[in-house]
Amino acid sequence: MPSAPVSTYRVQLTPGHGFAEVAALAPYLAGLGVSHVYLSPVLQSVPASLHGYDVTDHSRVRAEFGGLAGFRAMAETLAAHGLGIVLDIVPNHMTVPVPESGNAQLWSVLREGPASPYAAWFDIDWGEDGRMTMPVLGPGVEDDPPRPEGGVLRYHDHEFPLPADHYRLGHYWEGPGYRRFFDVSSLIALRVEDDEVFEATHRVILSLVGEGLVDGLRVDHPDGLTDPRGYLARLRERSGGVWTVAEKILVGGERLPADWACDGTTGYDALNRITGLFVDPEGREPLVAEFARRTGVSRDYADVVHEAKREVLDLFFTTEVDRLVAALGGPHLRAATVELLAAMPVYRAYVVPGEPPPARAVRLVEDAGRVAAARLGDEAAVAEVVKRVLYGTPEAVVRFQQTTGPVMAKGVEDTALYRWYPLACLNEVGGEPGEFGGSAEGFHDYCAALPPGTMTTLSTHDTKRSEDVRARLAVLSEIPAEWARAVDDWSSRVAFDPALDYLAWQNLMAAWPIEPARFAAYLHKAAREAKTAISWVRPDPVYEHGLGDFAARAVAECGDSVAAFARRIEPHAMANSLGQKIVQLMMPGVPDVYQGNEITDFSLVDPDNRRPVRYPCVPRGEWDAAKLLLTRAALGLRRRMGGGLPYTPLRAEGPAAGHAVAFARGARAGAAAGAVAVATRLPVGLSRRGGWGGTWLPLPAGRWRDLLTGHLHTGRVPLAHLLSRYPVALLEREVIDAQ
Repeated sequence: MPSAPVSTYRVQLTPGHGFAEVAALAPYLAGLGVSHVYLSPVLQSVPASLHGYDVTDHSRVRAEFGGLAGFRAMAETLAAHGLGIVLDIVPNHMTVPVPESGNAQLWSVLREGPASPYAAWFDIDWGEDGRMTMPVLGPGVEDDPPRPEGGVLRYHDHEFPLPADHYRLGHYWEGPGYRRFFDVSSLIALRVEDDEVFEATHRVILSLVGEGLVDGLRVDHPDGLTDPRGYLARLRERSGGVWTVAEKILVGGERLPADWACDGTTGYDALNRITGLFVDPEGREPLVAEFARRTGVSRDYADVVHEAKREVLDLFFTTEVDRLVAALGGPHLRAATVELLAAMPVYRAYVVPGEPPPARAVRLVEDAGRVAAARLGDEAAVAEVVKRVLYGTPEAVVRFQQTTGPVMAKGVEDTALYRWYPLACLNEVGGEPGEFGGSAEGFHDYCAALPPGTMTTLSTHDTKRSEDVRARLAVLSEIPAEWARAVDDWSSRVAFDPALDYLAWQNLMAAWPIEPARFAAYLHKAAREAKTAISWVRPDPVYEHGLGDFAARAVAECGDSVAAFARRIEPHAMANSLGQKIVQLMMPGVPDVYQGNEITDFSLVDPDNRRPVRYPCVPRGEWDAAKLLLTRAALGLRRRMGGGLPYTPLRAEGPAAGHAVAFARGARAGAAAGAVAVATRLPVGLSRRGGWGGTWLPLPAGRWRDLLTGHLHTGRVPLAHLLSRYPVALLEREVIDAQ
């Protein structure tokens, strides 16, 4: 079976940064120490797309990037520098472009209906009149209706085939006549469970793997598929067993299904575990109290999640609920179905029609059923829905599972996380914001169970905040009173919306320096996602103008004070940043570095975190220099050692032992470890206690060179000595020549 990458470096391709530009980065990336370049989707998408998840044509490598010839030339250059390629693939959906003729398969379906050779490509509800709803009509359609022109039906930039026998145009706020990606009607779901569809949509990708140009695959959103397990099994077989990770969001203690034919996840679970290491649980009560006082929002995160999920079910998913309820047996079960969807605590419970449901899936759904029944007050109806989604018809079982994921994504990721934020570094994809902190022992246990080929990450194109923004925010868990005084000062000068201001101050400080336009763009997105005053479908020009004014005034009137606060906590934030980095780069799994995060990056949610990176990344200060030094040293060490190495916890001894997390990699029976990683935890508390004092770290046998300082260490090393220059240490065992 092909081996996993040792490490990856994620690059966001854009029309201005295509294959030739990636090829030009080969010397830089090789010098950084990564083994593989991890590319965003490369198939033909909307020409102006900056992300590539809106695929229009699976038969072509994207022309704006350089096409197939450009891809091959890039691969050749990367290979000459010892770099392989990992591709991000999108099996769940393709785009409904504007104009719609840009998707040939969809155009055929619109023109020919069920008789189209591509009708099996998409999950379509043909409606009672045998037509598929296309939600494109906007306000004022009565004054400017669709009209025949040039042999097609035109509406603004939209176009549809004539005659309109197989579709009807609906308003943009209606649900479409097809399954979509979450609530995004411009992305139409694919039926890759159909062999013909799988082959057609994967032909180019598999040919690149077959040519030896691609060494790994990242599968986008497998939870949207009819049968994730079956899809991954087919992909593994057809790709020759190439290294594959799935963008599976694991919540809390959830684990990747054991029967999935992939090497692990894309790393959000690792990200949240790492963040927890650097958050002080003692900060929970004061920070939650401060949040509740300022916002008036419930202290109970679970209540906020339930309310948010119920709202998005009513706002966005009525069409999906209608189809699910029909599959379950009728409208009398609608209220119970909605409550069960709202109560589901994870993205999907994996039940395969025709097979006994796994015990874990049964527990999940039945537990959610008890919560739903208590909220609804109709135990019999909920019990009936639980029974049918676990043991009912194939359509009922699958459609329930394809609905829970979107409800979680929109209800939690894109609503609750913008409403409940006592400490925003915990508000990440798959995170549990109500759970503050995690112990070193818990982290060691987590690492011991990690699949060796899983991906780990700290920042991605979809994280709510970059790793260094989270590193600053984590410091607040140790200084809640000081933070409250600072926000009191800023809020006395500039205020706007109690539901949003406290989130704004956290992000302004943590992303500093940030220009007013970037800050305002973030706040506009945050407000639309929160849906408390405005939303994507309910704009308010007066509110949005006020929000922009708040952003400008906050920067202008409080910027000096915000900057001073950020400077004051910088030593602690830097310790958290470097601690996160060394843990992620050296823990089990395949570490990914998101573009530009080899130095400090203070980005917020997309599209802010997808801004172009200036290469080479040059240090601008001590923090940058230390992070780049650490990244190069760790990636180089990983390449020398290879992957899949054993993980051995190391435990400090002494009064400040709880402020260290350390582990060895490479320990085998009868052999010393090849690497040791040491990080400082909760640096404010360490400083308050006067430093490391008489705290020691017992090293495995041998002589150990710190790759950051060059110093040699053996035996029991005082942490005050080991961490005197940096808050982290990366040790490599020296090999003594036997002769």
